[in-house]
Amino acid sequence: MYQHLLITSENGIQTITINRPAQLNALNKETISELSMAFRVADEDQAIGVILLTGQGEKSFVAGADIKEFVSFSIAQGGELAYSGQESLFNLIENLSKPVIAVINGYALGGGLELAMACHLRVAATGALFGLPEVSLGLIPGYGGTQRLAQLVGKGRANELIFTAGMISAEEAWRIGLVNHIVAPEDLLNKSHDLAKKIMKNSGSAIASAIIAINAGFTTGVNGYEIEIEAFGKCFGTQDFKIGTSAFIAKEKPGFRK
Repeated sequence: MYQHLLITSENGIQTITINRPAQLNALNKETISELSMAFRVADEDQAIGVILLTGQGEKSFVAGADIKEFVSFSIAQGGELAYSGQESLFNLIENLSKPVIAVINGYALGGGLELAMACHLRVAATGALFGLPEVSLGLIPGYGGTQRLAQLVGKGRANELIFTAGMISAEEAWRIGLVNHIVAPEDLLNKSHDLAKKIMKNSGSAIASAIIAINAGFTTGVNGYEIEIEAFGKCFGTQDFKIGTSAFIAKEKPGFRK
């Protein structure tokens, strides 16, 4: 079904692996299209609670976009490239109803870092490297990088990282808040699975509502507090609310998922 992806599922955790190691898992149009389809399918699958996204091999998570595909583009084509990519994949991941964890096993550069930032959480191996080198090509990040990087690390740090086109280490990425955790490469998958398991102990419907409310605070023209109030109220009509509160009163652990 997929030419550039490997997909496995175990105990409610789905792992999507970008499988282009010879190209350092660079994003081309086909890979973006396949990722969009895979995430839409996973979002509809009630058996899946958390999604892990990673790259094949030890060298690279995603080392950017496939420059050869757009080197001769016009202004209109460049704008369409950014718009279609953001809408079909990057915004889709950010607004998915299920948490997505970027499992960063190597280079996360350009579109690769933008892909990681679209995920809800990021776990990195100690040898991973991060950067947005687009200005060295006469471009700027076009898949949401100028926006999400500033949201995660602040405007000043985002300016420096984008303007210098440099790379930073996993340790620096953790220090500035770009990644949630850094671990030894051999512990990367175990740490990511442990984090996913902790998430899956909780209400899936409540987490979906939390994603909506959190994202609202970063959406222009939207009052995040009002969205939170609305989402909070809707929780009272869910089965998970009944399960969670009943278990709390009975001093038992809630069984949100089978």
